[in-house]
Amino acid sequence: MSRIENAFINGKAFIGFLTAGDPSIQKTEEFILEMARGGADLIEIGIPFSDPVAEGSVIQEANLRALSSSTTPHRVFELVASLRQKTDVPLVFLTYVNPVYNYGYEKFFSRCQALGVDGIIMPDLPFDEKDEVRDTAERFGVDIISMIAPTSKERIQKIALDASGFIYIVSSMGVTGIRNEIVTDIGAIIKSVRAVSGIPAAVGFGIATPAQAKEIIKTGADGVIVGSAIVKIIEQYGDYAGRYLYDYVKSMKDAIN
Repeated sequence: MSRIENAFINGKAFIGFLTAGDPSIQKTEEFILEMARGGADLIEIGIPFSDPVAEGSVIQEANLRALSSSTTPHRVFELVASLRQKTDVPLVFLTYVNPVYNYGYEKFFSRCQALGVDGIIMPDLPFDEKDEVRDTAERFGVDIISMIAPTSKERIQKIALDASGFIYIVSSMGVTGIRNEIVTDIGAIIKSVRAVSGIPAAVGFGIATPAQAKEIIKTGADGVIVGSAIVKIIEQYGDYAGRYLYDYVKSMKDAIN
C-alpha cells in the first residue's frame, strides 16, 4: 500500500498545503513536522514559481517570499531528504509544468522516487496533455493527482477513471483563497466519481474553518484540502508559526472526524 493510500485508511483525511521556503527551508521543515504532529494525513509542498496561475494573492505572495529567500527545486528536494529521516507522512508536490520541464522529467521524477515524494499536482497540466509526463512519473512510482473542477461536467468520469493517488475536487471557480461560502454541488461531483471509481476524493479551494470542513465531509468527500488558511498563519506569525499550525491542523482534523 502506498503512502497516499495510507492517508485515507483511518477516517477522513486532512491535507495541508504550504509553500517551501516561506519564510525559509529550515522553517518549512519545522512547520511540516508540526502539521504532521497535529494530525495532517498528507502534506502538499508547493515548489515556488514566479507565475502560479491557480493561486490567489495569499499563496502568490508566499511564492514571492520563497523565491526571494533563494528557494529552488534542488533545495526543495534537500528539504524532502531531511524530512524523510523524521516522518513517513505522505508528501505531494504542488507546482507547475515549467519548473518540472526545466529540471528534466526523468531527473525530476527519479529524484522524487529516491527521496520519497509520493505524488505531484500540476494545475496547469491539461488533462488531454497528461501523457506528456505520465509515463515518466509512473515509471518512478509518482502519482499525478488529477483535478476535477465544477466545469468538468461530462469529463468527470473520464478524469476519475484515469486518476491515481487521489482526486482533487476543486470546490469553487477561480483561484485559491479563503471563501465565506461554497455553493458548488460537491455531492453531485463525488457521486459521479463514485459511479466509475473507488479512488479517494478530497475537496480543496476555499476551505478554512472547522465548520466548513464538516460541511464538506457531509457531501461524501474522503478528505479536505487547506492551503490559503495555513499560508496565512505562516504569513502572520513567520518563524514562530509552528505551534499555531499545530493547533489549527488539530482543530481541523478533529472537526472532520
